[in-house]
Amino acid sequence: MAGLGGRFSTVVKAKVSKLLNRAEDPSETLEYGYQKQVEMLQDVKKGIAEVTTSKKRIQMQSQKMEAQVVKLDTQARQALSQGNEELARVALERKTGVQNELQSLDAQVTELERQQEQLTQNEQKLRQKIEAFRTKKEVIKAQYSAAEAQVRISEAATGVGEQMADLGLAIQRAEDKTEDMRARAGAVEELEAAGTFDDLSRIGPGQDDIDRQLSELSTGSQVDSELERMKAELGPGEGVGGAAPQLEEGRPGSGEAAR
Repeated sequence: MAGLGGRFSTVVKAKVSKLLNRAEDPSETLEYGYQKQVEMLQDVKKGIAEVTTSKKRIQMQSQKMEAQVVKLDTQARQALSQGNEELARVALERKTGVQNELQSLDAQVTELERQQEQLTQNEQKLRQKIEAFRTKKEVIKAQYSAAEAQVRISEAATGVGEQMADLGLAIQRAEDKTEDMRARAGAVEELEAAGTFDDLSRIGPGQDDIDRQLSELSTGSQVDSELERMKAELGPGEGVGGAAPQLEEGRPGSGEAAR
């Protein structure tokens, strides 16, 4: 049962693959791939913009801290000049804390600059790749269109295409029917010339050729018997050499009136 299921799955996959292969348009596939690469490029550009924005924000914060360091240093000097060593110490401690934060921000800016540079290089490489793909895509599309047109022309010229094949079958059927009608017409002419139709017209309903021959034989015998009887009635003097009596149609008893 497992083997049957496996074969069925293979058949289904083969059918689906065949249908997808028929439905797939190389031009559409190439355009889809190109659009996906363009979207990737846009994502990289957005990443560069976000990194650059973060770096600028940190740099602005660093500038503020640098100004604060200068201010705290000035305040410490003023306090010390006035003999307030404790206040000067507090100002210097704050200055040290701000300088430590400033170093951390400088490290972040350095890391963001590295990321920005890396993204910029990737963006340039991806842009070159997309441009090369776009050129290749247009070439492949042009080649495919030319090949497709050549196939259509060749199929139309050789009658290989599905529509041309259907048209060829229709023409063949028409030719076969025409030849059949010609053969039937020739057979009818031949039978008519041989008098077959006349013989057939003499055959009554339900009679075959044997019935027709027996009927002709019976009719011939009856005519011969009637002729011999009339010769016997007329006698030897009347007959072939004498005057033949004229028969009048539609006047019974006209022979006695003449005598």
